[in-house]
Amino acid sequence: MASLLKDGEWSTRIRLDTWCEGRGGKAAVIEPATGESLGTVGLAAPEDVHRGAGIAAAAQRDWAATPPEERAALLRRAGDLWTVHAAEVAEWLVREAGSVRLKADLEVHTAAQECYEAAALPTHPAGEVLASASGRWSLARRRPAGVVSVISPFNFPLVLSIRSVAPALALGNAVLLKPDPRTAVCGGVVLARIFEEAGLPAGVLQVLPGGVDVGEAAVTAAPVRVVSFTGSTAAGRRVGALGAQHLKRTHLELGGNNALIVLPGADVERAASAGAFGSFLHQGQICMTTGRHLVHESLYEQYLALLADKASRLPVGDPHTAEVALGPLIDAAQRAHVHAVVQDSVCAGAELLTGGQYEDLFYRPTVLADVQDGHRAWSEEIFGPVAPVRSFSDIDEAVTAAAATEYGLSLGILGETGAAMRVADAVPSGIVHINEQTVADEAHVPFGGVAASGTGARFGGAAANIEAFTETQWLTARADIAPYPF
Repeated sequence: MASLLKDGEWSTRIRLDTWCEGRGGKAAVIEPATGESLGTVGLAAPEDVHRGAGIAAAAQRDWAATPPEERAALLRRAGDLWTVHAAEVAEWLVREAGSVRLKADLEVHTAAQECYEAAALPTHPAGEVLASASGRWSLARRRPAGVVSVISPFNFPLVLSIRSVAPALALGNAVLLKPDPRTAVCGGVVLARIFEEAGLPAGVLQVLPGGVDVGEAAVTAAPVRVVSFTGSTAAGRRVGALGAQHLKRTHLELGGNNALIVLPGADVERAASAGAFGSFLHQGQICMTTGRHLVHESLYEQYLALLADKASRLPVGDPHTAEVALGPLIDAAQRAHVHAVVQDSVCAGAELLTGGQYEDLFYRPTVLADVQDGHRAWSEEIFGPVAPVRSFSDIDEAVTAAAATEYGLSLGILGETGAAMRVADAVPSGIVHINEQTVADEAHVPFGGVAASGTGARFGGAAANIEAFTETQWLTARADIAPYPF
């Protein structure tokens, strides 16, 4: 089997013979577990984005005119290719993104499912017939938006790119993809290679790794009509403001500080297992991570003991060379942020039960007890392997505490379903899981948060994807030229 990626160096474009080196120079692909360079990747500059947008706009016209069954077949081939190249892509997710093997395999599987789901979009009903009192046929039909910019983060680089790229392409758009430069291979280059091998025409997908200036250009470039951004709330506010200034439709999937509520009578051992998974998967670097544990006072001490015991036993290390539960944080800046939040919260009165230590970028899973509203570990999105825990006395108190956040992405409720439904109805959240922790996603479900977590469900399922990546056109037709009084 031919390798999907060439050894050591990759271009910033889908075709090796087109712009093989971006004007932004080159950057090392760093393995966070070891600090070693895995190769180099070309970086884009803002002028690359504007030029690429023009090329994409020209290519998009022919791509949109491609018969729907051909676009669908290409998406199916891409889905198959994720399976063909699964081992290679998963290894890059382990090494470049610091993913444990379970998470890497999940990303590759999800990438294939996203393509298969997107393959149904080209032949999905594209509009509706409207009533008219004017003697004409009146239609509302969906048309490709044109050029879509996708800006994706480092934490789930493949999934958070493909979930916008695949449906946007399937619906006849061209795409500018700007992955985080820390995961430019997993979040960008591998997608270019897969779609190139699947037969996507040159120019339809432009991969543009780069920094903030490249992201701004991806929003402001004249041909871009839609921006799909996944990242922090602070960055999302800037993207939303820039998109509004330039009259670009922006879809924002942002941060979270998600609560897991353990109701009285819940199976406390299973609850602690769910809580550990929700807080420590991928080192807590997930927007849906369980960031706040609310446990009924009757279970609180037992839950704390079980959670701290699990955290203390989870192996941490290089996921490329060992079977571990947690790998490295993405970089030193993220580690410094996580450690500062933990230290500040302990100084403010939270009790450190386990963790709170690190070696290099490996941060031990950490459990904090008796965390209060004013503590940073309770009020902020940590994006690290930290489980802040506090107790509640009744459901109304749990609802109030869970809702007391600017975010509204994901909520987990463990316990009796009837009581859980009362909580689900009362806490604003884009996603609610009863008897599951807060981290979950599937290619066909509408995904998104409310309030500071974003602008609603925009990814997943035909309805959300068509709404996100097409424009509605009103079209009328008459048998003869209409008479007018002029």
